Amino acid sequence: MEPSRPLRADAVRNRTKILDAAREQITRLGPDVPMDTIAEAAGVAVGTLYRHFPTKTDLVTAVIGEHSELLTEAIEAAAERVAGGAGAMSAISALVRDIVEAAAADRAVKAAAQNVGAEYLTPDQESRSRVAMTRLIEAAQRDGRLRDDVTADDFYLLILTAPTDVEPAVRARWLQLFLAGFTTGKD
Repeated sequence: MEPSRPLRADAVRNRTKILDAAREQITRLGPDVPMDTIAEAAGVAVGTLYRHFPTKTDLVTAVIGEHSELLTEAIEAAAERVAGGAGAMSAISALVRDIVEAAAADRAVKAAAQNVGAEYLTPDQESRSRVAMTRLIEAAQRDGRLRDDVTADDFYLLILTAPTDVEPAVRARWLQLFLAGFTTGKD
């Protein structure tokens, strides 16, 4: 088996256009959007789309993979800010708020992932995000701001159960109440 060659510049551009169009069309029209609609929105032939992504699962997995990498990087960046002296509980609160708002904007993409069986986080992303989230949690616990029994799984549950289909003010209130249950009440 010979090693795979890097994509040509035009193939990279087409792949990027397809992923952008898929993200937009799935968000706008929902997870059942036809592949030809995505190809048309990307400005490529259906055959080009299928050369890059032979199945809808492949396409949705790629879209979710990009989103998951951004999520993982955001958690790692928050952990680095805290390691550099930022307040842990403030960093956690801002991170979770940003993730919930991003999930609200991308809920159709998440629904598509569930419908076609695409994984949300790769094993590497899961490991990296868990390590970084644990660092954040431990820092907030050392500060006395976060309950000692709170774990990374609690934050994953918070994110997974976020009411992404309600108005932003309702989400903000929900998050405020949920996070209050995690804290010790110390300022």
